[in-house]
Amino acid sequence: MPVDTALKPSSTTLPPTFHRLAWSNLAAQSAEQIGLAATPIVAVFALGAGAGQTGWLQTAQTLPFLIFSVLLGVWADQTSRQRLMARAEGVRCAALLFVLAALVSGNLSLPLLAACGFIGACGTVAYNVAAPSLITALVERHAWATANGRIELARSVAYSAGPALGGLLVGTIGAYAAFVVAAALSACAALLLAGIDEPTRAATPRRKFVTELREGAAFVAGNALLRAIVTTAVFFNIGFFVIQAVYVPYASRYLGLSPAGVGATLAAYGAGMIVGALAAPRISSALRFGQVIIIGPLCGLAASLTLCATLVFPSPWLAAAAYFQLGVGPILWVIGSTTLRQAITPESMLGRVSALISTATYGARPLGALIGATLGGAAGAKPCLVVAVFAFAIQAIVILRSPAARLVSLPEATV
Repeated sequence: MPVDTALKPSSTTLPPTFHRLAWSNLAAQSAEQIGLAATPIVAVFALGAGAGQTGWLQTAQTLPFLIFSVLLGVWADQTSRQRLMARAEGVRCAALLFVLAALVSGNLSLPLLAACGFIGACGTVAYNVAAPSLITALVERHAWATANGRIELARSVAYSAGPALGGLLVGTIGAYAAFVVAAALSACAALLLAGIDEPTRAATPRRKFVTELREGAAFVAGNALLRAIVTTAVFFNIGFFVIQAVYVPYASRYLGLSPAGVGATLAAYGAGMIVGALAAPRISSALRFGQVIIIGPLCGLAASLTLCATLVFPSPWLAAAAYFQLGVGPILWVIGSTTLRQAITPESMLGRVSALISTATYGARPLGALIGATLGGAAGAKPCLVVAVFAFAIQAIVILRSPAARLVSLPEATV
């Protein structure tokens, strides 16, 4: 297998257009995280939602990943990714402003929160499926891992600051302040994207959607590395969103946390991501590629067990530690698996492949949220934490037994 330094520390200077994308990503991710944190907090503390209701709300906020990822991925292969992402941020900004208007007018309800969350998530899906292929267009191959690391570091900051800021704004100023800030950040992300000059791609003949989809699906199904990535990510997302569906009511009622306290424990997730992203170059230089890949799934399993410990020892510090573990290890997984996907997928198929993987992995989010909503509504939040452990155990077993765990370095692209 050829030696590849793609995951080693690099002094490569990334182009200015990439930096605009990175700043846009930071603003977009921050807007998303503030909105995602504020929505269930408002639902629980202002509208009296329980575990079942927050689970259904989480389902609505994740369902677009299952419904629209493939369609938007094919579109990303056929049109300007920069324009698609800018328009996606406009959609998310509009959804946030609609929630704000409902808050100010006193017409906010759980169905309206769910509908706006669904619309905003449609923008998130478009942004996420187009971003990996835009990175490969703006950055040379040997710097992809560096660029992915920068993107994930920005996302880590957003995941840390967003929930904390969302909870703080809701708890001190009011829910409207969180949605004002989120909408403003989303608008900034769109403006930054508008300034990116995307390289012109060679014209390719337009083909039928089904043909494009079948080609991408065959590529993913026929590649053992991609199959392992997809399966691992599916079960990780199921477990994670079973937890996310019920965590806010669990934290408020069983751990006794205020809105700001809930936001602080959720922010530990982002803090872990920051630590993991900063440590990624050193870890990647010290370990084989396959060893880096397995860190995230193992940390996910450890995190689910830590959170289960709060059933016996109801400590917010344990909850924060669990979310920190969910951030610090899986961020290495995201950087490594994204770089692997980019390396082995032809550029002409990257949008479709990213979309298919997003459909399977992110599409598992509403399934996890639905499990949380159903089980949480029937039996409360506590059993959901136990169910999540089983999902995390499966994803850890899958990746440990896969060929990805045995990789020494980054493989070449499949032609």
